Amino acid sequence: MYTMIVSRQRNKSIAKILSNVFNKVSPFFFLFFFSLIFAENQESYNPAAKMSSPPTKLRLHIQNHHVVLENGILKVTISKPGGIVTSIEYNNIDNLLEVSNDESNRGYWDLVWSPPGSTGTTGTFQVIHATHFKVVVKTDEQIELSFSRTWDTSLQGKLAPLNIDKRFVMLRGASGFYTYAIYEHLEGWPGFNLDETRTVFKLSKDKFKYMAMADNRQRYMPLPDDRLPDRGQPLEYPEAVLLVNPIEPEFLGEVDDKYQYSGENKDVKVHGWICMEHGVGFWQITPSNEFRTGGPGKQDLTSHVGPITLAMFVSAHYGGEDVVLKFGEGESWKKVFGPVFFYLNSGAQDDDITLSLWEDAKRQASEQVESWPYSFPASEDFPKSEERGNVTGRLLIRDRCISDDCMMGNGAYIGLAPPGEVGSWQREGKGYQFWTRADETGNFTIGNIRAGNYDLYAWMPGFIGDYKYQDSISIFPGCNIDTGELVYEPPRDGPTLWEIGIPDRSAGEFYIPDPNPKFVNKLYVDHPDRFRQYGLWERYAELYPDGDLIYTVGESNYASDWFFAQVNRKTVKNTYKATTWQIKFKLDAVEPSGTYKLRLALASAAQAELQVRVNNPDRNIPAIFYSGLIGKDNAIGRHGIHGLYWLFSVEILGSSLVKGNNTIYLTQADATGPLQGIMYDYIRFEGI
Repeated sequence: MYTMIVSRQRNKSIAKILSNVFNKVSPFFFLFFFSLIFAENQESYNPAAKMSSPPTKLRLHIQNHHVVLENGILKVTISKPGGIVTSIEYNNIDNLLEVSNDESNRGYWDLVWSPPGSTGTTGTFQVIHATHFKVVVKTDEQIELSFSRTWDTSLQGKLAPLNIDKRFVMLRGASGFYTYAIYEHLEGWPGFNLDETRTVFKLSKDKFKYMAMADNRQRYMPLPDDRLPDRGQPLEYPEAVLLVNPIEPEFLGEVDDKYQYSGENKDVKVHGWICMEHGVGFWQITPSNEFRTGGPGKQDLTSHVGPITLAMFVSAHYGGEDVVLKFGEGESWKKVFGPVFFYLNSGAQDDDITLSLWEDAKRQASEQVESWPYSFPASEDFPKSEERGNVTGRLLIRDRCISDDCMMGNGAYIGLAPPGEVGSWQREGKGYQFWTRADETGNFTIGNIRAGNYDLYAWMPGFIGDYKYQDSISIFPGCNIDTGELVYEPPRDGPTLWEIGIPDRSAGEFYIPDPNPKFVNKLYVDHPDRFRQYGLWERYAELYPDGDLIYTVGESNYASDWFFAQVNRKTVKNTYKATTWQIKFKLDAVEPSGTYKLRLALASAAQAELQVRVNNPDRNIPAIFYSGLIGKDNAIGRHGIHGLYWLFSVEILGSSLVKGNNTIYLTQADATGPLQGIMYDYIRFEGI
């Protein structure tokens, strides 16, 4: 930084010189000269200025087996033609990545795929190694490189039947780099399932020890070696490990589980790691969710012990097989994943280094979001802003049991997604999705939509069900479509006699217990996300040792008396048995010939079978409702508080009810393991 320490005598000398110059030359020249000096000093004092000015142009070095991009701020080395990032040099650190790993295991794109007809979410894991390298753009302002591979029938059964073109982009003056990829399945090719695809960066474990993904979700992390058998004890599933002999004693007795750091698509714009020793941050920024699966509430992994930073594009996390991309034989498909931005920043090593780097990363994320859609990607498959369209409108809610007038759709989630059934967007991943939230008057604008055919979907916190606009919407470049006023009428047959919970697609309002002291993550002690603690499902049997949950309408409080998940009961023999919850309520009168309605909104289902009985708990008699075996989102085991949304409407004949005391029995009947169960979102009993 330019040092501005000048003696009083020197100031006098400078003033005298300037006075003489001013008297002999044009005042305009003096003002011009002074403006240049002022501008230079202003740049010197700019806290956001780079440590050194970037070169006038980018540099590209093509070697036998590597390609090197540099812009005076960072240097990125990529294998050729494989397209694996092997080195990132920044701020006098030779390589931010883990050098003890093989070069193919540092920074890469990967996928998991399986043959057509496969069930479940597992398959063949493959790092994507390209076979062709090409310089797409090389100018003073941008370098864009392509690393591609093509598929043919000789590779059947060996590689996923996809053409894949990975792109890496470096811009002049940018403190980071971009990556995106084009996946294509051609007509006539064999079918397959795409279970997962993502980018992975494995940072130096000796340098990056502090992780952050939200203002209140950041901490020093255990080392990867703490998860090894002599230091960590695997728990119910291999991702969860109890640290019994960690290298750093402060982590003794904690649980490490990557799913504890998951987040929703709409909330996770930036996450990453900080190297305290050098005051350096490494951040993954996702500027748009248009290319991700499952809509704004879909949850996925972020960063976790490794240190590892992920950009997730497709995964079955918190959705299960329902969100796996399944392609039929001959199905034509193409999709662009990304671009995403990997941002590097640095600062003075002081007590506020984590805060300053995190705040700067958030600012950078905001700038990237504002810049979307980017203007620089060279692929014709990535449309620029002028090639996209916009949709506006207003959403109103009509529920005659609440108000005679339409209500504003304040805060509604409104989106365009590929055509499908009502609510199909949460299981959709082949196409693109574009979401926004309505303002306080229900008005909404969805901008920068790719050209194509879409359905318009919506859901409104505070109301059950899903909305779908009656007409499909065709987007073309430059269009501005106004849908006018849209009216959503949530499912409703009669007045509310009683209700439990809040219809917000989450079980977060229900009772979430403290974790077993043996299985604590210190980050989530006294934290709003207390549901992210490990093993909470096991607390149910401890809290209800002699019988299952009983909820009395008018007396019980769902925040303290309704356990957040209906799970199986673990027995002393380490087996599991089904659980039946009771809802007790009184009716002042009953219409025997009428039909009442029970609305059951579920926030999650994991290999569960929900059965409903009225005034008779005997499981030997037929239930009035069977859900069948539903859900594989595993949100209970992965600390998710919600997975996929389900809504069931159960008819209850008045003849099965009595004046006075009644009981509804809810049974989760499939009991073969600890992580099966249901998380309720909201329950409502409607009269006639």
